[in-house]
This record gives sequence, C-alpha cells and structure tokens, in this order.
Amino acid sequence: MAENKTKPTEIAVSDFLAGVDHPTRRADADRLMEIFAEVTGWEAQMWGPSIIGFGRYDYTYDSGRSGSMCATGFSPRKSNLSLYIMPGYADFAALLDRLGKHKTGAACLYINKLADVDHAVLKELISAGLTDLRSKYPVFEA
Repeated sequence: MAENKTKPTEIAVSDFLAGVDHPTRRADADRLMEIFAEVTGWEAQMWGPSIIGFGRYDYTYDSGRSGSMCATGFSPRKSNLSLYIMPGYADFAALLDRLGKHKTGAACLYINKLADVDHAVLKELISAGLTDLRSKYPVFEA
C-alpha cells in the first residue's frame, strides 16, 4: 500500500512564510496563522513542503489504508489560499453562504484573499470542521 506523501516536516513555519513572495499573500498567511491558532489553541507545523497544519488525526479507511494528516490548516499558494477545514463529512452550506467570495473542492476551501471573506464566519467554519472531524476520528495536538 502506498505511503502517505503529506507528513509533518522539520521545516520551520516562519521560514516557509518568509519565502512567500507576494506581500498580500504573505500578510494573509500571517493573519491565517493567528486565526487558526486562536480557534484551535495549537501550534502550527509544516506538513509536506507547503501545508501549514494544526493538530493531527489518524485515520483508517474501509479499504484498510491508514495514516495521519493535519486536522486543519492552510497553504498560501500562488493562485489562492487553500484552507483545509472541511473534512467532507458535513454540510456547511449555511456557513459558506455567509462566508463571502470562495470556491470549494472535495476537502478544501479556496479564497483569493482574506479581504473577500468574513473572518468571524471563517472562524466558525474552522471550528465546525474540527467538530465534524472529531465525530469521525480522534484528533490530537500535533
């Protein structure tokens, strides 16, 4: 069975953030660090080369595949901010309707810049995602 490629790394989050070229994207990432830390109460850790994660959960799928992943987090990508806050198990439509300009993927929320979304609703969404994740898997501080 293939090994999970996204794992915790020894890269310092501050070093990664210092390498974010676009000033708005870097400022948004700094603010997201504050938001995620406030909501989770956890320290950030790099997962793979570009995901800033908070907490950890261990999973085992029906197929037998198992592994660990950050419980929530984000990545300041060139094209957008990718937020990993929706594990794909619950319907967050009511919160998303209040959030502001965004797109969603299977387990990601994409926003262009933080100015496009309501930060209070974003905090609610992060918290709701963690609550939903905890209903499926044990969640730990990384």
